[in-house]
Amino acid sequence: MRRREFLVGIAGLLLHPSFGIAQPAGSVPVVGVLWHAGSAEEEKDFATPLRAGFADLGYIEGKTIKFEERFPAEQKELFDRMATELVDAKVNVIVAGSIPAALAAQRATSLIPIVLVANPDPVGLKLVASLSRPGGNITGLSSMGFDLAVKRLEVVREVIPAASRIALLVNPYNPYDGERQASELLPSAQKLGLVIKAFEAKHPEQLQPVIEQIAAEKFDAIIITQNAMFYNERKRLAQLGRAYRIATMAPADLFLDAGAVMSYGPVWSAMFRNAARYVDKILKGANPAELPVQQPTQFRFVINLKAAKAIDLEIPPIVVSRADEVME
Repeated sequence: MRRREFLVGIAGLLLHPSFGIAQPAGSVPVVGVLWHAGSAEEEKDFATPLRAGFADLGYIEGKTIKFEERFPAEQKELFDRMATELVDAKVNVIVAGSIPAALAAQRATSLIPIVLVANPDPVGLKLVASLSRPGGNITGLSSMGFDLAVKRLEVVREVIPAASRIALLVNPYNPYDGERQASELLPSAQKLGLVIKAFEAKHPEQLQPVIEQIAAEKFDAIIITQNAMFYNERKRLAQLGRAYRIATMAPADLFLDAGAVMSYGPVWSAMFRNAARYVDKILKGANPAELPVQQPTQFRFVINLKAAKAIDLEIPPIVVSRADEVME
């Protein structure tokens, strides 16, 4: 029976119209997008480049490409329900714009191709077998969120040479986030003579008491880990950083417009734009199992001098000179 079930499953996988088989002539492909926020307005920083990516390839929305979008507002039960809705809608490909979206899509289907965008660790999260050969129905673009943790710590130390205590802001809803990030950073922190400690915030209302605790324990800076909820609350995080006079290191430059002090990481908007190319390849017959997960090759270090001045932080001129962008 197990052998029969295996063969039936493989047959279904190969015959599925969305899996590694080109679209029938004349049909309009439907791309399902599982976002993380609660509305299109909240997702515009990512939805705009995603649509631009399809336009770059000659697609015309409503004529040669259609979108089925869902906005789960960071609620786990909605991620699962909406992922199932996209499967039931028989979309050709699902684009997963966050960790919870990717995991929910994975739970919902092993047949419909899933394209990850800005996923921090597809292998560690068991979404793919390897970056070079994903091996299933999932591929896409990684942001190397975990791999960049050490670099962000080093940059914080350069920006604040006198720092001795660094807080790590994590969301425990992300599997292994706090535990893994802290363990990744511990050897480097010890070499730099730094104390590092993870602080958890599951919901927006927990951010103020957590930042207050970080300040009370005399931490010099906060490294904000990559998390959709933190992105949604980036303005609040910047305000709390100013209020408690703590420097914030963000995972992307989009946080600096909201008032974070510094960021180091890939350009998220570029990853969402490039996601359209993965979808295009799959619609034209490529098998996601054989499409390598793309890692970013360009990283940007950005400093917000206005935010630094607001907390009386003087950044060494030599560090400022090395920044890819300086916001005054």
